[in-house]
Amino acid sequence: MKFLLYNIRYAAGTGARFNLPVPGAGYLRGNFENLNAITEFIKSHSPDVVGLVEVDTGSIRTRMVNQAEAIARRLGHYSSYQCKYGTGSFNNKLPVIRKQANAFLAAPEVHGERFHYFDTGIKRLILELELEDLAIFLVHLSLKYRHRHWQLRHLHDLVKASKKPVIVAGDFNTFWGEHEMYLFMQAAGLRSANVEGLPSYPSQAPRKQLDFILYGRGLRSTGFEVPQVRFSDHLPLIGEFEHQ
Repeated sequence: MKFLLYNIRYAAGTGARFNLPVPGAGYLRGNFENLNAITEFIKSHSPDVVGLVEVDTGSIRTRMVNQAEAIARRLGHYSSYQCKYGTGSFNNKLPVIRKQANAFLAAPEVHGERFHYFDTGIKRLILELELEDLAIFLVHLSLKYRHRHWQLRHLHDLVKASKKPVIVAGDFNTFWGEHEMYLFMQAAGLRSANVEGLPSYPSQAPRKQLDFILYGRGLRSTGFEVPQVRFSDHLPLIGEFEHQ
């Protein structure tokens, strides 16, 4: 099973254009050329499952185009997505912001999807995709160190409760890399597919390991890469797994 993880930054792009006419202006306008480039990149790797972080599900920024569904159609995949803020969050009432989500795209038959929520932090969604023989969790953790560790405790409990082998992936915002993840990984029985600790952020000159694909007992990693493509401020991760 090939799994591709990508924080696509709402397909807003990178470089000087992103910060014109003011810093961060790229977040407010769509970039259909970049969305197409991301889609073609993903398609070229023929992943079985894709985890997308920072995807727009149809705001005025994208002219109401749901990026998760648009990419899924091109791949011939099933799509599952949800706003990444808590159900009672004020962010769910704000234009553009309320359409900011995480998503799964899947070619295998899906046996279920669940939306869990952390009880702390701004980005609270834990997206779970259940396949026939494994479960995959997708997260985008808090920028605050204390909140991240509360969130990791919650995530640990979900992983331990799973009756199937698990993959846990996402943008963990771990500014100290895998060192910050060590206790969580040990307690949850998880390993990183990125055994060399390759950085994924920022894409122009990677130096931080923020993005992870972790896997648990019952799975074996058979391949891993960090493609050097710069359609987002993060680099994508690709992991391949088989059952033991």
